[in-house]
Amino acid sequence: MSIDGRLSGKVVLVTGAARGIGEHTARLAAARGARLSLVGLEPERLAALAADLGPGHTWHAADVTDQAALAQAVDATVATLGGIDAVVANAGVANRGTIAVGDIEALVRTVEVNLIGVMRTAAATVPALVDRGGYLLLVSSAAAFAALPGMAAYCASKAGVEQFGNAVRLELAHRGVAVGTAHPSWVDTDLVREARTDLPAFETALAKLPWPLRRTTTVPECARAFVRAIERRSRRVYVPRAVGGVQAVRSVLVSPLADRLVGRTARVTVPLIEEQSRALGRGFGVSTPQARS
Repeated sequence: MSIDGRLSGKVVLVTGAARGIGEHTARLAAARGARLSLVGLEPERLAALAADLGPGHTWHAADVTDQAALAQAVDATVATLGGIDAVVANAGVANRGTIAVGDIEALVRTVEVNLIGVMRTAAATVPALVDRGGYLLLVSSAAAFAALPGMAAYCASKAGVEQFGNAVRLELAHRGVAVGTAHPSWVDTDLVREARTDLPAFETALAKLPWPLRRTTTVPECARAFVRAIERRSRRVYVPRAVGGVQAVRSVLVSPLADRLVGRTARVTVPLIEEQSRALGRGFGVSTPQARS
């Protein structure tokens, strides 16, 4: 794969491709010449996106927590497009509520999709990536570096993705596969917008975070960073780039000092988040497929 922005003829498989970052990453990669395999849980949106991208692209309805479904999607991609050069393990969800007030199944499902889904995606696609000396981009988060009240399962899952990527990078290096982890802060997706709408106290808490953790990035900006990562086979991707500085001081973010500073706000915001989560009556945002099942 070239580093000059051209992905002509390369096959890129993207999970969570029906909307948000996955959709825009697919659109930009296709515009640069890639052939896309779109994987997700919303077949109507996947079909519409594939049609919009034009000939040479394919889509597959699959839950990233279902190994058999992923295997079918990968096999179909290889059969149709000839192989896989890059994978963006992007599918993710974010539950509502805390460990004290919230649906435990929603917390567990968040970890299953965000972390176990990444593991399953990697396992399903590694053979094809080895054949092409490809690239695997695992979508973690800036939340891997900091503990945020009301986001326990999300933070845990994204920290797990980071360490999984660190280990798998070493496991696959001798097979010619490069592995990167992506660490966006808040991105203006349906997931983030709905969290802010569902839980006004969450929006208040975000506003009090230090820069750049309170900055919201546009979806196209994040997609551009992901596509650059594919082109360059990047080890780390920070969106915005200033998040790299947050990573450098991550030990401070989980220190007793951080507990005291964040705790001052948490004593007020957490009860409000819990009250609003209880009143909401659902574990996910309305556009999350799990919320509609």
